[in-house]
Amino acid sequence: MIGSLAQNRKDIKDPEMRTIYAQSIERMILEGKQIVALDADLMRAIGTYGLWNKYPEQIIECGIAEANMVGVAAGLSSEGFIPFVHTFGCFSARRALDQIFMSCAYAKQNVKILGSDPGVVAALNGGTHTPNEDIAALRAIPEMTIVDICDTVMAAKLLPQIADTHGTFFIRYPRTSIPRVYDESMEFQLGKSVQLRDGKDLTIIASGIEVSEALDAAEVLAQEGIEARVIDMFTIKPLDTDAVEAAAKETGAIVTAENHNVNGGLGSAVAEYLVEHCLVPMERVANMDRFGDVGSLRYLMDEYGLSFRFIVEKAKQVLKRKY
Repeated sequence: MIGSLAQNRKDIKDPEMRTIYAQSIERMILEGKQIVALDADLMRAIGTYGLWNKYPEQIIECGIAEANMVGVAAGLSSEGFIPFVHTFGCFSARRALDQIFMSCAYAKQNVKILGSDPGVVAALNGGTHTPNEDIAALRAIPEMTIVDICDTVMAAKLLPQIADTHGTFFIRYPRTSIPRVYDESMEFQLGKSVQLRDGKDLTIIASGIEVSEALDAAEVLAQEGIEARVIDMFTIKPLDTDAVEAAAKETGAIVTAENHNVNGGLGSAVAEYLVEHCLVPMERVANMDRFGDVGSLRYLMDEYGLSFRFIVEKAKQVLKRKY
């Protein structure tokens, strides 16, 4: 299926991603869902501070105690609630890893963990707050579902679906404004990727903020006569292996693009499948095993090789290997 790509997507002025999160939480509360939103002293950062007084029994401030917050969420889940837990991705994936494993996934609880500002999206918060290893750490936990949100349309459509799907989820979620990718009419299915552009020469498989960069790269490649298929692999676990295999067989070359360490993320998941089922040339665009740094988002995307021009370079490299 070709996804419903937004027209003039770079000219669209969307609300910030945190606004969509707060609106989605409130909408689900008003619909009567047993939603509880927990935070670790970051309500203003994620946009739920205004809901605190309106829904005091469903908006809970846990303080700067992330591991404890995840334990509280697991307890609420065991009583039939649907807890959404937010903190910066560096804290949710590192400080609370054992609680995610033991109290949530192993115990088969229904906990939704929002890890905000993944990878270079941490921007001015600096290297200590840059989560480049969250997917790698959590992908190794059985029965985890990992989602990398790429725009406001996806956020608004997927958050209710995640609430309605039992299990432990990790959601990579930028807090502020990011480029629009999808038209408002687009619908998503967890575990199924979206093909945004067709092409016969190679496939770019991207997630999160790299989806927009992949589309830009495909435009540049098209000007040089190279037709690139673009796939948004927004569910990283479970991976849409049908789409990966079809892309490999039909285009013969793969480039992955992710806002994450090159080790253990989307590229690793795709490579692991291909090497066992459909071996084709592959290149990866990712953070090449470096610690994070401080700077603007665009500066960091260039510094860490995540901008569209790096995807173009990898596409040309993989085509040399293909032929």
